[in-house]
Amino acid sequence: MGTEGARALLERAGRLTLQTGNLLNWGCPRKKCPATPGEEVRDCIQRTLTEWSSKISQDQNQETLEVLECAVAQAIEKINPEERDELKVSAKLFIVGSNSSSIRDAVDLACSALGVAQLDSVIIVPPPIEDGTNLSLEYLQPYWKELENLVQNKKIVAIGTSDLDKTLLEQLYLWAQVKPSSNQVNLASCCVMPPDLTAFAKECDIQLLTHNDPKELLCEASFQEVLQESIQNVKANEWIPLWLLRYSVIVKSRGIIKSKGYILQAERNAS
Repeated sequence: MGTEGARALLERAGRLTLQTGNLLNWGCPRKKCPATPGEEVRDCIQRTLTEWSSKISQDQNQETLEVLECAVAQAIEKINPEERDELKVSAKLFIVGSNSSSIRDAVDLACSALGVAQLDSVIIVPPPIEDGTNLSLEYLQPYWKELENLVQNKKIVAIGTSDLDKTLLEQLYLWAQVKPSSNQVNLASCCVMPPDLTAFAKECDIQLLTHNDPKELLCEASFQEVLQESIQNVKANEWIPLWLLRYSVIVKSRGIIKSKGYILQAERNAS
């Protein structure tokens, strides 16, 4: 049945949820040398789609599912409850083509995929702003409010931001009910941490972290391209990625990564 069955399912579904499972066990990235974050995402999505579509049976082909779940069973790895206290579960959430209300969906799906009640930390990356427009507190507020609700509901322990300068981080800190515990800085854009940002973060007990993610880890065109490459003749242009979540499970005492993966949700716009 293969890709023909997968294409038929995608043409009837309204949403697609894709889970790569634990990349460390599945060996998703093909390249031995470290790939860029963007290359890794594309590679993992493509391999998951290809593997999943190859296992579609005739019976499944007849189904109509509003939310289609795309995953490779042997790659999914839940956390042993007895080990939970020894592990730190962190996530970075990239909002692509949806609004702040999808943050809850992303966190719920991550908790479900990993078999945990809450995530230890979540860093939010709102949708990219238009060229020539400056990121503002008003733009961040609805996303931060959703995160605060999840902290209050004990779905997340700590929440953080990415690529905020000292001025914006201070504005967010003063306005927020739940203060940011961390702020990621892209070292490609600044080789040295800005002194004013460092001083403010130290004063307010905000951890400064580094990252090398591009501004858009997965854009709409890139996702559609991967979908088209993975499943022949699929109407890829109908599918819009809503969000992408990257998680890692770290052994606290040893600082090693036990599990790492991606969860993605996309929506079909057939109009």
